[in-house]
Amino acid sequence: MNWAEFFDMGGYAFFVWTSYGVTFIVMLANIISPIMQRRKVISRIKRAIKRENIEAVNVSVSPAVKP
Repeated sequence: MNWAEFFDMGGYAFFVWTSYGVTFIVMLANIISPIMQRRKVISRIKRAIKRENIEAVNVSVSPAVKP
């Protein structure tokens, strides 16, 4: 068996290598997707904390309004 026969896969090379490619893409997506989602969640939490801190400062600084 030489390399040409190996890469030809007995005439099924297109299907075999396509399945390898799809598998690789799915595995890569399974690694990258949680990382990206984690970054989004962390940035949302940071924005929420920042917004709450700004609201807390505004409430504590503003004088109480009496009717």
